[in-house]
Amino acid sequence: MSGVARLSLVVAYAVLALAALGRSTYQIATKLSEAPVPYLVSGVSALLYLVIAVALWRRWTGVALVGTALELLGVLVVGTLGYVESSWWPDETVWTGYGSAYGWVPLLLPAIALALLLRERRARRDDAGVTPAQEGAA
Repeated sequence: MSGVARLSLVVAYAVLALAALGRSTYQIATKLSEAPVPYLVSGVSALLYLVIAVALWRRWTGVALVGTALELLGVLVVGTLGYVESSWWPDETVWTGYGSAYGWVPLLLPAIALALLLRERRARRDDAGVTPAQEGAA
């Protein structure tokens, strides 16, 4: 992954972390009893964004891969549950509506990050001459 792509991902995740952290901190501190699940999900997503940003910055590819996979899973589950059982979501989270309140960035960003991280991982493996079978045996 190019330095520009990595830096762009770090900045995007850091901005999302700050936005979600600010929103969820306010919601948890002032009105947690009104919608505990959505507000706690937003808090968890903020922490996950922060972990991913740090992992990308520090080049901890495995952590970044797991984090972005969890993020994408969270967006898909929360987004779907929001439509299937809207009563569970009396207020929005970062991931409600598949991230529509955040311009769909929570849905698009992990997909892009996963693609770039997997491509980087494959390139490193190819450069080292390691086959997928050998990688699994190690």
